[in-house]
Amino acid sequence: MTCEAVIGLEIHAQLRTASKIFCGCSTAFGAPPNTHVCPVCLGFPGALPVLNRSAVDFGIRAALALGCRVNPTSIFARKNYFYPDLPKGYQISQYERPLAERGLIEANADYWGPERDIRITRVHLEEDAGKLLHEGFADSERRSYVDLNRAGTPLVEIVTEPDLRQAKEAASFFGYLRELLMAMDVNDGNMEEGSLRCDANVSIRQLSSESLGVKVEVKNLNSFRFLERALDYEIERQAEMLRRGEPILQETRLWDSDSDTTVSMRSKEHAHDYRYFPEPDLPPLVLDDARVKEIREAMPEAPAAKRRRLEKMYGLARLDVVNLTIEPGLDGYFEEMVRHQANPREAKNWVLGAVRAKINEARVGVAQMRSALSPAALASLLALVEKGAISGAMAKGVFETMFQSGRSADDIVRDEGLAQIDDDAQIAELIAGVLAENGDAVAQYHAGKAATFGFLVGQVMKATRGKANPKRVNDLLRKRLDADR
Repeated sequence: MTCEAVIGLEIHAQLRTASKIFCGCSTAFGAPPNTHVCPVCLGFPGALPVLNRSAVDFGIRAALALGCRVNPTSIFARKNYFYPDLPKGYQISQYERPLAERGLIEANADYWGPERDIRITRVHLEEDAGKLLHEGFADSERRSYVDLNRAGTPLVEIVTEPDLRQAKEAASFFGYLRELLMAMDVNDGNMEEGSLRCDANVSIRQLSSESLGVKVEVKNLNSFRFLERALDYEIERQAEMLRRGEPILQETRLWDSDSDTTVSMRSKEHAHDYRYFPEPDLPPLVLDDARVKEIREAMPEAPAAKRRRLEKMYGLARLDVVNLTIEPGLDGYFEEMVRHQANPREAKNWVLGAVRAKINEARVGVAQMRSALSPAALASLLALVEKGAISGAMAKGVFETMFQSGRSADDIVRDEGLAQIDDDAQIAELIAGVLAENGDAVAQYHAGKAATFGFLVGQVMKATRGKANPKRVNDLLRKRLDADR
């Protein structure tokens, strides 16, 4: 029996607000447990929620970036379930009337290249739950601990239609959404800290069938690799059950990265199990067209649009453009270098080479890199290379000194005597000395051993401590050798 997988994703993205969605508690990560809490996010009786305007604006921005229609009126609801990290016994979310609906990521819209449209069912606002800690304590084998700092952190949940067909495709789409949300500045993309998580719904059906199979949810996947591996395992598990004629149960499963398997967590709830009803303490959220328009006009450039612009404006290859935009901020560093008169192709080479390598080596972000070595300063270094004041090899050393000291390229070249020797007469004199000392190599060159030429160039560069203009050395050396034949 030939089967295919049918996959839909539910992405939970924490919004980059300074305070929680219904109270003034901080959303900063890493505080001591249970310190960023108050009667509202702890669910004390009589403590009333007040909606955070910034969370709504971030949610609208995310929805617009996904091509969704923002609903003029949406309603908050209580989603009832009982878990130790949910002190109220319910989660304030949206259900029947969400913030936005009916979005679309078109086929081949960008470099990751889906073969079909990926429809966005809905984008809704909700509060996050707290966090249970199951390890790291002396009695972790017997007890779990709860940290409620995260409870009440604002989330958008992005729900797709079941339009994905392969585990790898689902992981790529999750990566695409992460980049988009980070570019819109609505989420920090930090999956290790749990600010971006994914649930995957997967079922199996015969290839010729239009009906959906029994859906299994794989919960709380916080990396692209785990998502892909979990789906690969789950697809094969369900396919094998179908081959054996065993029924597939609708359930929620967890990914166990140690055993590379999914394990059953609970039977899958239906919407009625949560007993949704409108949140009585919050009025409907009413949005006028002017507010949505203002947010739309202030949105940052989307990654796909940016890549198309960089390709067209600077004549860069698609792969280079992808590499420039995959790390947030690198493209801005590049464009600022160009605004300071750097050649686009050379600027691209330096950003994707030395700059990116230094970011990885020093374990800093692009913003920290800018502080240590600004795009304008690096553009001035490239200008010295372009006019022949220093060689490309020398520029690498100057780059390192600039990063460590904060000094300008001009000052370093002047103070350390690094100016390139570009005088033909001086280079010719050095060439004559090298040829006199390396008669055997000269004879081999004249005998047709072309590789010897590189050796002689190296000897001239060594005699100048790398300061000679390499192009002038090559030209003058070849003329002298050919003249002596």
